[in-house]
Amino acid sequence: MFKRARRTIRAEVSEARLGQARVVLAVPTTFMNESGQAVAPLLRYFDADSEDLLIVHDDIDLPFARLRLQFDRGSGGNNGARSVIRSLGTKEFWRLKCGVGRPPGRMDPAAFVLRRFTAKEQPEVDLMVQQAADVVERFISEGGVAAQQLTGSA
Repeated sequence: MFKRARRTIRAEVSEARLGQARVVLAVPTTFMNESGQAVAPLLRYFDADSEDLLIVHDDIDLPFARLRLQFDRGSGGNNGARSVIRSLGTKEFWRLKCGVGRPPGRMDPAAFVLRRFTAKEQPEVDLMVQQAADVVERFISEGGVAAQQLTGSA
């Protein structure tokens, strides 16, 4: 269950244990483009290193329903990732990219990523979400390099 974080942290959080690992799941309450304002205070509060951070975000340059796990990369044009990099002062964190594909024709990319998935797309989205959950679980239990094997990103 998610609950509001401390006043200085602009996110809802849920704390749990997976085996011996302490896990903090967070959903920023900021606009996506300002998510670094939530992430940096979270790392400070929980005394975590950026190398332990995994952010999950969409990627229009990745084919629909594909996953990619990467470490120490640029924003790739994702404004949320750019905000996190700017707030942390480093690119040294993990990101799980969820492919949404390119917008059709001249559709605005922002409108494309904010639209609802179609009924036809939903089964693939459901599978991608399950696969992403498996990647996150492996990331927590065995680390990023092991988790990359589930996405073919290694």
